[in-house]
Amino acid sequence: MIHTDGLSKQFGSFVALVPCTLNVPRGEVFGLLGPNGAGKSTLIRLLMGFLQPTAGSAHVNNFDIVRQTVNVKSSVSYLPSSPKLFRTMSGHSVLRFFARIRRDGDLPRALQIAKRLDLNLRPWVAFMSTGMRQKLAIAATFSVRAPLLILDEPTENLDPTVRRIVADLVREARADGQSVLFSSHVLSEVEEVADRVGILRSGQLVHEQSVSSIRRTHKIHATIQGSLPPIDDNLTPIVTIEFQSDGLVRLNVAGELAPVLKWLAAANLTDMHVEPVGLSAVYERFHHVAGTLPS
Repeated sequence: MIHTDGLSKQFGSFVALVPCTLNVPRGEVFGLLGPNGAGKSTLIRLLMGFLQPTAGSAHVNNFDIVRQTVNVKSSVSYLPSSPKLFRTMSGHSVLRFFARIRRDGDLPRALQIAKRLDLNLRPWVAFMSTGMRQKLAIAATFSVRAPLLILDEPTENLDPTVRRIVADLVREARADGQSVLFSSHVLSEVEEVADRVGILRSGQLVHEQSVSSIRRTHKIHATIQGSLPPIDDNLTPIVTIEFQSDGLVRLNVAGELAPVLKWLAAANLTDMHVEPVGLSAVYERFHHVAGTLPS
């Protein structure tokens, strides 16, 4: 659905996006992570045709982002961060407008999503709260049956209940065969809905990993008397000893836990603690922040 090959962007001497090669298959939810200034918005604006690349190329739904920008935009339902809506229109009129200007618009679906979000559509946008305007933009975006959804901070200014509904909408979009590019500052949200994640730092895509492999990664802290038993050959690819001294052992496990625990059962353990690594720990390797990215 998305393919970039050495895609880059410079503003004068400032490099906003280092040559980036990325592939997002059809039907995948891809989480895009990084603090402000990391290059997330630059990458999204390049894909949407709002910026012209300095070098490299990219295709969205097999359309070139430079030569076929109209086709690209027709393939995408895009929710920008801080969306701007018509202030002198009611919420209902906004949804009707967006449904009519697109061939794949669906007003009944937009109204149904607004109802799920508990959004009052009668007031003018000018009299809506920031959270209400965000809900309105979400209803307009998810109602479109486009092959690709690009969501830039979709849950900004929303309470936890609505955030869960947005996560459900992302999962439903994937089940319907849509692809989703999901940019968020909230790591737990991305970990909940994404199939894969990519981490940007200073304009460079520094890491990609499947969320399923992250969920299989654990850290084991143990106190033992004596030494660890010889490690089985089948465990060598998935177990690394991070630290071992004075009876304290810290292991990283990148695979199934059961055989590792069986191996450790042969040791004289006095204490053991197993913790999932999670997306926040992976993110910390590149940005040294846990839980929520800087705003």
